[in-house]
Amino acid sequence: MSTPDAFSHAVHTANIWLADVSKALDSEDRHHTQRVLRAWLHIMRDRLSVEAAAKFAAQLPELLRGIYYSGWEPHRAPITYRADQFVHRFAAEAGIPVAQAGTTAAAVTSALGKHLSGGQLSEALAEFPADLRAILTDGYAATPQPTAAEGLEHRVLRLEDHVGNLTEALRALAHGLDNAQLTGFDPTHAARAARLADDLLATTHAGASP
Repeated sequence: MSTPDAFSHAVHTANIWLADVSKALDSEDRHHTQRVLRAWLHIMRDRLSVEAAAKFAAQLPELLRGIYYSGWEPHRAPITYRADQFVHRFAAEAGIPVAQAGTTAAAVTSALGKHLSGGQLSEALAEFPADLRAILTDGYAATPQPTAAEGLEHRVLRLEDHVGNLTEALRALAHGLDNAQLTGFDPTHAARAARLADDLLATTHAGASP
């Protein structure tokens, strides 16, 4: 049974963690901070395996651990999400716009990282797919911008695709016209060949668009 002093200490420790999360969120609204932290704890918990979730919980202050486990259904763990599902669930539970979900989640991660034991947060995040881990650490699942060399390689590959499409268009048109010459001119065959060539050329033009 907890003594009054032990309970006071638990409240004090939880308040320190909450204060740091509030600072990271640049918010003086305590209820907002609690709601966001609860949402963060729950999306972290539910994406982890049962063993990893329990290991992570052991690092939390007693009162935050109660929030962490609230409503937990271990038989469903781990729950898999696409990045958009992950963001929408966090935003809904935190009561914030979806557009703010990434930066908010990353701010909480940064704040809690100051209190969690070395390597433990990184170990838990390592269980997340790269796109979800990016949301929790960088604020968004960014698509890396290509380097100059990668950009040039990409353009060369696109050019090769375009040349291939042009070749197929010409081949289709030539094949249709050859058939027309061998079997006697048939407008249907010629029209079909022209249509196929036009489709291939349209694909090439669409691929060339920025």
